[in-house]
Amino acid sequence: MKLKELLAGLEILSSNVNLETEAAQVCYDSRQVKSGDLFVALSGYAVDGHRFIPQAMASGAAAVLCQVPPENGETPYVQVADSRRALAVAGANFFGHPAKDMTMVGVTGTNGKTTSTYLLKAVLEAQGKKVGLIGTNQNMIGEKALPTERTTPESFELQKLFAAMRDAGCTHVVMEVSSHALYLDRVYGVPYAVGVFTNLTQDHLDFHKTMEEYCDAKSILFRNCGTGVVNAGDPWTPRLLKGAACKVVTFSSGGGADLWPEDVLLAEDHVAFTAVHGGDRVPVRVNIPGRFMVDNALGVLGAALALGIPLEESAAVLARVPHVKGRVEVAPTPGKDYTVLIDYAHSPDSLVNVLATVKGFAKGRTIALFGCGGDRDKAKRPKMGRAAAETADLVVVTTDNPRTERPADIIADILPGLQGTGTPYEVIEDRVEAIHWAMDHAQAGDVIVLCGKGHETYQEVGHEKRHMDEREIVADYL
Repeated sequence: MKLKELLAGLEILSSNVNLETEAAQVCYDSRQVKSGDLFVALSGYAVDGHRFIPQAMASGAAAVLCQVPPENGETPYVQVADSRRALAVAGANFFGHPAKDMTMVGVTGTNGKTTSTYLLKAVLEAQGKKVGLIGTNQNMIGEKALPTERTTPESFELQKLFAAMRDAGCTHVVMEVSSHALYLDRVYGVPYAVGVFTNLTQDHLDFHKTMEEYCDAKSILFRNCGTGVVNAGDPWTPRLLKGAACKVVTFSSGGGADLWPEDVLLAEDHVAFTAVHGGDRVPVRVNIPGRFMVDNALGVLGAALALGIPLEESAAVLARVPHVKGRVEVAPTPGKDYTVLIDYAHSPDSLVNVLATVKGFAKGRTIALFGCGGDRDKAKRPKMGRAAAETADLVVVTTDNPRTERPADIIADILPGLQGTGTPYEVIEDRVEAIHWAMDHAQAGDVIVLCGKGHETYQEVGHEKRHMDEREIVADYL
């Protein structure tokens, strides 16, 4: 594709290259550059891509797209104000603006994104739509599953994925939209028909620094969607909607919204309620336990309404959807008189949500096993400890994904939250050994909740992903 076609829609500040030049591919990783590629120098969160312009040129790049002109005046370049946004625009141009050919739905929030996207995908498919899904567990084109590295891919990969979905006949895309993706312009220019906001609790403050900045990153979605379906019961919603130009549909488990529940029933394997919207009153059942699922289900029903799907039809689908992997998922323990659950809970609020849910139906003790991720928000570590101690009957502190931190240091940050609570706890650094210990010490009626890994089948140690599937660990030990 010619540079002038690839960069259509961008304001070019300066350039020394012929825009009729052909670019074979677009690449923002200098290690992947091949002859004839356009190299995009991103001003990264951790590393400035402008440093790698010489390497890209040595690999045969046809030109550089950058924010700062190269020091070597002989380097062919195009300067723009924001190379991240430019990458998103170039990606859309390169793949023919695939998002415009489909109905885009984005779900953002701290908790509930994955579950909400899977439920909404099922609702749309029941309408005869072919749906692409992008998120934490996996990416999907219809029923075909694809691996995923992060919740929301970088903009060029995202546009490539949209193109694959369009070419496969998808009519809709339902995707998790992370705060990182919004702040770093990975979804810049994506025309969302509907944006959904689940909730906001402490997470990712290693990146955003404050809850206000975290909320403001999420709010970008609602300045770029047609209809915002938002949780009116969340205290951050007014700030989230500040400056939003979209139509707004509200939901809340506490009432006072466009869509709310009555007659809520919380069972050990599902939630049920009557959804009220205008003059409609429709029975709803979702096969995932926990009060938090009431809000998640309302958000899905609200999104379906925004897409023109009647409440009765979407509610009927929710009752048929099986469990979502890694969300209050039962790990089989045949012949044992205790239960093991696997859940992705990795923030103080999500930990309280899942443990309180389990405590509501556990016949014995609720045993929480968790750790905290390395190279991430350290401030939430003692809060995680406090949340576990105040909700569970026994706590096992272990590792999660330590990444480049020493596991012992992460655990040391967690322990102050447990101390003085009176809740017994055990520290076992090795996660496999910790799971074995919890199973060895479980009594009749106990429920062990393995928190933090959820759908993940690996553990990140250093810069390496090592295989670790908690379903296999439980089964092998039995």
